[in-house]
Amino acid sequence: MATEETKLLADDNGTRRASLTARQAFEGADASASRAYHESKGQSDEAHQSEGGLLKPIIFGGLDGILTSFAIVAGSAGGNLSPNIVLVLGFSNIFADALAMGVGEFLSSKANNEWIMSERARENWEMENFPEGEIAEMIDIYKERGMGAADAEMVVKTMSKYKDFFVDIMMSQELQLQVPEEDHVTESMKEGFVMFCSFAFFGALPLLGYVIIPSMYPELGEHELFVTACVVTGCVLFLMGSIKSFFCSQHWLKSGLETFFLGGACATVAFTVGQFVDQLIGDDAPDL
Repeated sequence: MATEETKLLADDNGTRRASLTARQAFEGADASASRAYHESKGQSDEAHQSEGGLLKPIIFGGLDGILTSFAIVAGSAGGNLSPNIVLVLGFSNIFADALAMGVGEFLSSKANNEWIMSERARENWEMENFPEGEIAEMIDIYKERGMGAADAEMVVKTMSKYKDFFVDIMMSQELQLQVPEEDHVTESMKEGFVMFCSFAFFGALPLLGYVIIPSMYPELGEHELFVTACVVTGCVLFLMGSIKSFFCSQHWLKSGLETFFLGGACATVAFTVGQFVDQLIGDDAPDL
């Protein structure tokens, strides 16, 4: 029986059409919804996991940003540092780290894509100079995966008629590498920029309470500011975990709670270390 999330709608001709995507039909174990989606949309319209291309810099950048920022807040609270010190340490660290993360994402993505393209150039050269050897390798690969010898030979020889296509298939099947788009440098720049923005945006959230609340409620002390940062950070961590679930076929509640508790564990470590260092230094610490 179809669930509410994968309920089918009838069009004017009586043809049933999936109200949600093929992935949501899969998650609801609704074969009828999946069939209706593909019949109405066509296989070429489905991108599978392509929409998750920027998920890594968004989620990882956001999680790194908010956890880094909140670790500073928690460590400062444990060390009894003043709100002004928290803001100075927090914002200077967040934007410096965001820039470093963005540049690092760009360079690593660009280097990886350039290496893949160099491997593709090698495969292309081998196909030009020893095509029978490459064809034989692909036939063996398909035979190892359960395809009959005659079928494997027919499929591979048919694909080999289309050189660029066949080289890309060799990259995927033989080397387990996905060939990037032609404008992969632009894509790498986009990933780096998204990483920077995500890190800076989410990293600033735990610090906003230290900026906004004192102007609205000047009577609140450091403890209340820290509690506010805890609440904001906890909510954002749960939300980010829930959003992540839509790209990894994990239940939103489980993913949200997992992210929430892992973030809480990191903050607890930071608070404990800050408290320990404060007690260790004791009266010798400068008055901040």
